[in-house]
Amino acid sequence: MRPTLHAYLGARLRAFLLCCLSLLCAAGALHAPYALAATGASALTPRQLAIVINDDDPSSVAVGAYYRKRRAIPAANVVHVRIPGKPRTISPARLRLLKGEIDSQLGPDIQAVLMVWTAPYAVDCNSITSAYTLGFDGSQCAKTCAAGQPSPYFNSKSARPYTDHQMRISMLLPTESVQGAKDLIDRGVAAGFRTVPATAYYLATSEKARNTRAGFFPRPGRIPGRRLATRVMQADVLEGAKDVLVYQTGMAQVPKLETLGFVPGALADHLTSLGGDLLGTSQMSSLRWLEAGATASYGTVSEPCNHWQKFPNPSVLLRHYLSGNSAIEAYWKSVAWPTQGLFIGEPLAAPYRSR
Repeated sequence: MRPTLHAYLGARLRAFLLCCLSLLCAAGALHAPYALAATGASALTPRQLAIVINDDDPSSVAVGAYYRKRRAIPAANVVHVRIPGKPRTISPARLRLLKGEIDSQLGPDIQAVLMVWTAPYAVDCNSITSAYTLGFDGSQCAKTCAAGQPSPYFNSKSARPYTDHQMRISMLLPTESVQGAKDLIDRGVAAGFRTVPATAYYLATSEKARNTRAGFFPRPGRIPGRRLATRVMQADVLEGAKDVLVYQTGMAQVPKLETLGFVPGALADHLTSLGGDLLGTSQMSSLRWLEAGATASYGTVSEPCNHWQKFPNPSVLLRHYLSGNSAIEAYWKSVAWPTQGLFIGEPLAAPYRSR
């Protein structure tokens, strides 16, 4: 049935107002890291996190056991499922069954979910993390470049997403390499011990279409209370830096990652179409960030066009991370329209949490 003109205009007006609201929220956060860095908010705890292990994937089983031990995840928070064949994409119907199987085993105190595998990572054009957390959005697949559904968690002050918004935020812990996954987990754990001097790097590159986030880069400077510097660069390459806490850029392929040193808890991502196609080859996979030493990352699994709302907002991300949020909280709070976006890494990393 075709919508009436009144209904159509109403929907367009709501979308326009939501877009304006997102812009205002993000614009207001431009200088927020400096104002809020000292708040020391509490981060998500192991007791609030469930881990989901695919018993048909030996790597998932091995990494899940290691993660549970390193993070002291309660046994009651571990969910076992079976997904044979490691498919990159599953159907919406399969996702509904999987989500029902997971949710039926979770108590009301569980605020977040970690899926311990590399694939599946997509549900049609949605990422598996967004489809699990927000529900599958088939309308996005009709036109992947259209505006996305807004997330109620964007730039939120909430410390309990399920309690406050009825959404369990989720992340994927890739297991292509068991040793690589264990190293990633160790970096996340190490981030909680002490604050080290570090720098957040923001690059506006020659790939102009991928610079839509540049207007949201935090201003250059220092945040002494967090031993952090922020640098904004007009460059295609960051090379040789050994103190990377944040690296955000816009490139289809990001060179020189092997020359960098990421501090424990580092966040890194690139604005491009298919970073979240983890096992694809057309553009750089977000897995490369984790392999280079970052602790968490983000990428889209289908063509999103270059809406900044579909990617982590640099100022919002930094603001919440410096305020004490964990990696999963800060990343989810930084994306206004996350339907196509895949969140990957070690979720509990929180270098600036309250101690």
